[in-house]
Amino acid sequence: MEPARKPSLITGAIIGALVTLPLLALFALADRVLGLPLLTFDIFDWVGRNTPGGLITAVIDVMVDAIIAFNLGETSSTAKTIEQLMAYGMTLTAGAILGGVLFTMLRETEASRRMTVGIVVGAAAGVILTLISSAVNRTATADPLISAAFIMLVGAGFGALLARFYSDLTRLPEPGNREAELETATATQLDRRRFLVQIGGATATLTVVGAGLNLLLPEEENTSLAMIEQSLAAQADATPEAPPEPIEATYKADFEPAPGTRPEITPLDDHYRIDISARPPVIDAAAWTLAVTGLVNQPQEYMLTQLINDYEPVNRYVTLQCISNRIAGDLISTTRWTGLQLNQLIEEWDLQPEAQYLRITSADGFDEYVSIDMIRNDDRILLAYAWDGQPLKQKHGFPLRIYIPDLYGMKQPKWITDIEVVEDWEEGYWVRRGWSRDAVMRAASVIDTVAVDDITTVDEQPIIPVGGIAIAGARGVSRVEVQVDDGEWAAADLKQPLSETTWVLWRYDWPFTPGDHTFRVRMVELDGTAQIEDVNGVRPDGATGIHSVNRSVETASS
Repeated sequence: MEPARKPSLITGAIIGALVTLPLLALFALADRVLGLPLLTFDIFDWVGRNTPGGLITAVIDVMVDAIIAFNLGETSSTAKTIEQLMAYGMTLTAGAILGGVLFTMLRETEASRRMTVGIVVGAAAGVILTLISSAVNRTATADPLISAAFIMLVGAGFGALLARFYSDLTRLPEPGNREAELETATATQLDRRRFLVQIGGATATLTVVGAGLNLLLPEEENTSLAMIEQSLAAQADATPEAPPEPIEATYKADFEPAPGTRPEITPLDDHYRIDISARPPVIDAAAWTLAVTGLVNQPQEYMLTQLINDYEPVNRYVTLQCISNRIAGDLISTTRWTGLQLNQLIEEWDLQPEAQYLRITSADGFDEYVSIDMIRNDDRILLAYAWDGQPLKQKHGFPLRIYIPDLYGMKQPKWITDIEVVEDWEEGYWVRRGWSRDAVMRAASVIDTVAVDDITTVDEQPIIPVGGIAIAGARGVSRVEVQVDDGEWAAADLKQPLSETTWVLWRYDWPFTPGDHTFRVRMVELDGTAQIEDVNGVRPDGATGIHSVNRSVETASS
């Protein structure tokens, strides 16, 4: 005989979450060992693709605010970790919801049909998850049919397990008199608590074991990089560095950066990464091709080795910045890009007269439009396949990404797979979500350091070096000025930039006085345009404003 009080929706949600917990480890193991979809991240990515732009950018703002407020580390890598934690939380929530729904349905189901209902509901959830995964997953290497079967099996097993747990919770001793029934009810409550504790212990054990196995597995190596590395090595000696274009500004020949200024070239592992997926797509270089279709009389398909070996390589130092970078934020980096001029490639396509734009699509579902006229008129626009003499890292867009001078990173697709020649411009991925149509990089200057621990003396005057960077896209920097407190703006020394498309390092030797001081910096572009001093947030066109820092200096010996 079953009790009048059956397991509730809340009990189902708790058990659903507990059962989902070891599934997180199972998904990770299946991904690492068998190349099956990592559903945890697929669910997160699908939600992100289908969330309104205003809401998703509000979440990004909150995340960045928290990273800055709590000093959690470099913004892009910390944000990616937070996104992955959110993915785990989202999957646990989905499991809890499914558990609650299933327990609610089982309350109205005869005992003999519970297992069938559980399997059917779980399989239905598997169908939904299969559709979600097929829409967004770019990392699974297993056959799609095997992936679908895996997801369906997990879903059906989840439903069957919850149905079994529901039935176990409803099994009670035959009641007798009223006193016995009360005793039985009390015992049942204790049994349910004990049952939940047992489930929790079992799932925790399975989760720890699964996570441990994941940690023990060696990191996978991308063996398809070997042929790319050989091609890059073959051209290394023959390829000169792209010299900086002539820049009409005065640079200090013996420039020495102020201690604490960021490196002029960003180490590859430190280069910022912002993209739309919880983890980057996995692309096999040997199987990858770049397809060119649309308004072309001769559709093309290129292998990566063709792009590397058959075209003159170009090296260029580039500073790339995210449009969501705040004033003095760390979503900006500089490295050496290697690739081929896109305007040379276009000439092979025999474009039809109405062709006006390229619609560039990435493996992660990102897309953006680029003007053909702009490409034809700018030799600096590259299809890049290497950074710092190495094949692009997976997280940075392997095997191919575009570089367009003067624009924020939101306009520059990575993991490029397709180029469609079209007549009309349309909104790209981030433009559709409310960000800038043009995304031209704003001019900005930043104080990296007030080197209070590196005081020197010049003509008996104590000097504190102050330094940082200035950037104006590809428009160049002619002057940087520093103000201390409410004093006059004083010119800083500038270092010759690595190219016309990189930031400029600056230094100002401040004849200091003890006390608390406020330092400000501003810059002027090559054509005389001053940076915007009014404070504007990052959305939709990029941040503007004067950067300032406060420092306290006690004595010349400090």
